[in-house]
Amino acid sequence: MARKVGIYTRISRDDEGDALGVGRQRTDCERLADLRTWQPVKVYEDNDVSAFKRNVVRDEFELMLKDLQAGLIDGVVAYDLDRLARQPRDLERLIEIFDERPRLEFATVTNDVNLGSADGRTMARIMVAFANKSSHDTSRRIKRKHLELAQQGKANGGPAPYGWQKDDRNKVDPVAAKHIRAAQKEVLAGVRIGTIRQRWHAEGIGNPREGTKRMAHHHVEHILTNPRLCGYRTYHGEILHGDDGQPVMGEWDPINTVEEWEAVSAAVAERKQGRREGDTLARKYLLSGIARCGLCKSKIRGQINRRWKPGSKGTKYTYQCSQVNGGCGKVGRVGEPVDKLIARLALSEQREKAATAVAPSDERWPREAELESTLTDIAQLIEAEKAKTITVSSLLQLLPGKERERDALKLERARFYKEQKQAEAKGNTADLTEDEFFALPIERQREIVLHSITAVLIHPAGRGKRKFDPDLIEPIWH
Repeated sequence: MARKVGIYTRISRDDEGDALGVGRQRTDCERLADLRTWQPVKVYEDNDVSAFKRNVVRDEFELMLKDLQAGLIDGVVAYDLDRLARQPRDLERLIEIFDERPRLEFATVTNDVNLGSADGRTMARIMVAFANKSSHDTSRRIKRKHLELAQQGKANGGPAPYGWQKDDRNKVDPVAAKHIRAAQKEVLAGVRIGTIRQRWHAEGIGNPREGTKRMAHHHVEHILTNPRLCGYRTYHGEILHGDDGQPVMGEWDPINTVEEWEAVSAAVAERKQGRREGDTLARKYLLSGIARCGLCKSKIRGQINRRWKPGSKGTKYTYQCSQVNGGCGKVGRVGEPVDKLIARLALSEQREKAATAVAPSDERWPREAELESTLTDIAQLIEAEKAKTITVSSLLQLLPGKERERDALKLERARFYKEQKQAEAKGNTADLTEDEFFALPIERQREIVLHSITAVLIHPAGRGKRKFDPDLIEPIWH
């Protein structure tokens, strides 16, 4: 009977996606199998898959090994040994199977290597070692080229990031840039990135990856905090600095100023570290955690009415003092009238303040000159070492202190502009109508209320009283 063999084909890059390379390999392997009177029973195809990168899993290669181990096929035919393996560990896994099943067949189109013999295995190991070195050399040259492009402020290619035009990645897409700036302003005003992601998905914003149903949270976060927004060139995810210690600027048009980008990045980083006061990010109801029981002073949370249906006269949700949360359980109130009352009071109070307030000035960070001086000192130290006026030992003794000073000043600058931009984003509430207020994301509504009100006491209504009484709702003002 003819020996049943599997054909393995692989190509590292298939930019066009037409699989012509693996197709040619398959034809040649089938011809070789016919010459050996073997019967090809399955083709294992890894198209556009690297065999050199350690973090890449070749699904068809793994399946082929399992089938060989299980005895479903009696051998392998490949176009070349480096199609099968470019990492020695992958070759050794294949050799182990041939050790366990000595009668397995093996052949390649380009050379005659017998994995069933000691000499053949030695030759295979040498060939894979050279293939591995070739891949290492290629990888090193590509990385060096990418670093050179990065140092010149040039992009490496690929699709344009969201915010720039698809046909010219150096030109800003005005519509996308408008969406990014609006979302950044929302982040500064207290809106969660998850809320922005849901809206972007519903409106088709953000260029979700092909084949995905929705953008991931980290994808939206990266769009809003990408250093590219202010013109900074990155390399391997880090901002690249030149010999003068200054960030390398890209050749593309920026969307943000450095101050705007630093403010948004600092706000996002602060949330990740859990430093945000008030814990107002993940709430469903306006006064959850803000309202308190008038009797026991415990926090009151919103509770949905599961019997409510659109068009029904019942309430959609209530605020209830719950014994489960340590309360007395004796105070509750229909949710919508309470929310409307507190919104009217907060907006009214903020309109009165806005009528007498002075417009905020676009103040600059007062220590900018100090930061520039520190950056100059760093650049001069590096230049002095290059000119051999100071030793490397002296440089390494002086440089860390200056770098710590630089980093501390940059952090202070980011916090300064974050607070300034947050104040701007949160302060534009004087002209909001009640309908506009409730059209905002819940996080933004809560920010506006908390700007004026510390807490809301809900006093008991007494038995038999069903009519809403605003006098029983007591706001505690800042």
